[in-house]
Amino acid sequence: MLLLLISMAVWGQATVPYSAAEIEALPLVRPRGGKTVRKVLFDGKTLGGWKGNLDWWSVADGAIRGKHSDKVPTNFLFTEDVYTDFRLTLESKMVESDNHAGVAFWGEIATKGENRWYTKGPLVVIPRPSMWDYIEARGLRVFKTPGVAAPGQHEWIRVEILAQGNRVRTALNGVAVMEWREPEAGRVKAGPIGLQLHGWPSAQEVLYRNIVIETFPRESELLGK
Repeated sequence: MLLLLISMAVWGQATVPYSAAEIEALPLVRPRGGKTVRKVLFDGKTLGGWKGNLDWWSVADGAIRGKHSDKVPTNFLFTEDVYTDFRLTLESKMVESDNHAGVAFWGEIATKGENRWYTKGPLVVIPRPSMWDYIEARGLRVFKTPGVAAPGQHEWIRVEILAQGNRVRTALNGVAVMEWREPEAGRVKAGPIGLQLHGWPSAQEVLYRNIVIETFPRESELLGK
């Protein structure tokens, strides 16, 4: 429980959310134009199209698995391709530890100490809806949908992230949970999708599967269920 409370404090759970009026008052950048393509990012068998530290990442039972038996630094498995406007859907599950999962985007692959698989950019946190800024190392203010409870810690969770212009919306298990708008337009740039294995002082395992991206989506709303 102590580790869980520390994780929540560090990862911006105390950041005051936007009200509905505040989020609506933030400027919107128009979605970019481009070819709409649906692409399966994981074939269920190999890590083709992905790159990262394979001491920590593998494939198990049709899922991408991030796993370590001891202390591990925060690191990511990245797509080789980069994306700006997209709809990303996947399923995620924390198998072991009270840590969280996450999806990075609009950033770049960075090095931190001996770890070559860090990031500089925003992160959607799963399952406790929140976001983190890996550029300034701080929690981001988001609008959270009122009355929506976070999914269970160790269950499969369906995740949808819709990034258009400077606007990012997220749904978990078909329910919209939060919205964020990047106030600095220059930070919205093509970057790889990164699956997170977050730093933790003991053993942990996280799974990701059914990973599909749609570039420059025509639909401007979350699909939900």
